[in-house]
Amino acid sequence: MEYVKLGNTGMDVSRLCLGSMGFGDQKRGAFQWAIDEENSRLVIKKAIDIGINFFDTANKYGLGTSEEILGRALKDYANRDEIVLATKVYMPMHEGPNGGGLSRKAIMSEIDKSLKRLGTDYVDLYQIHRWDYYTPIEETMEALHDVVKSGKARYIGASSMYAWQFQKALHVAEKNRWTKFVSMQNHLNLIYREEEREMLPLCMDEKIGVITYSPLAGGKLTRDLKDTTLRSETDHFSKQKYDATEEIDRTIVERVAEIANRHGVSRVQIALAWLLQKEPITAPIIGASKVSHLQDAEGALKVKLTPEEVAFLEEQYVPHPIIGHN
Repeated sequence: MEYVKLGNTGMDVSRLCLGSMGFGDQKRGAFQWAIDEENSRLVIKKAIDIGINFFDTANKYGLGTSEEILGRALKDYANRDEIVLATKVYMPMHEGPNGGGLSRKAIMSEIDKSLKRLGTDYVDLYQIHRWDYYTPIEETMEALHDVVKSGKARYIGASSMYAWQFQKALHVAEKNRWTKFVSMQNHLNLIYREEEREMLPLCMDEKIGVITYSPLAGGKLTRDLKDTTLRSETDHFSKQKYDATEEIDRTIVERVAEIANRHGVSRVQIALAWLLQKEPITAPIIGASKVSHLQDAEGALKVKLTPEEVAFLEEQYVPHPIIGHN
């Protein structure tokens, strides 16, 4: 496993991050394709065995069951001081007033609930899951600063927003001498590259770490488009992200297969290798539901694409509608 600093911090993270959205109890809000605790633990143990030290979850995943499963497994399998544990806040956790968002009330309540579920005194990275259009960013940034100063989080990060919003948050924090974001978790893969226009250049300029979600486009980049899986048939979020552009993405999916055949590796490894060679990507988030998924992803670290291969993969891309910022 390779390790790099997360953005402009001194914290070392593995070049692959294990995402935990697919861990959880389906009876408590997890996705139909989510795996139970027994199978989740197998994946988490394998991640640790291959050197992954970076784990991402959110309070919303499985309505807290993802955090519970991840927390118990890490306590059993890992040294907490070596682990970089990340979770997120924003999505509604209950019906009625104050069920979600980024108010001071919500942040202070949800960090304590996340820590209890994770079974730890602190998280290494506390991220806002989306931009809150109904709460002043000053209120959010001061609350996050206080979470860090209280020792409940080491760093803070953000996810899925417009570059102007991220810049505004960074400016507000700097102006008030509050803790600044050190990372951006955004949507990026070979068939969705809108973040290259403004967000990635901003992150490079500000030395922000970038941890990308959906690196395999919900599996679209790993198989022929006619093939289906349980997730592809039941994951409505993935359908919203990719189904409308399937035909214009087809050529890129076919080119991933062509380059994979040329290298004698899987399509997964080509899609991830493309991300790993792109600046300023720190680590793609791997949403593994099987041990074999991690074994496949690990192989991407050894794949080196030539500039000509990168150009071949990229040249058929056309602009896509913005997805995930609202």
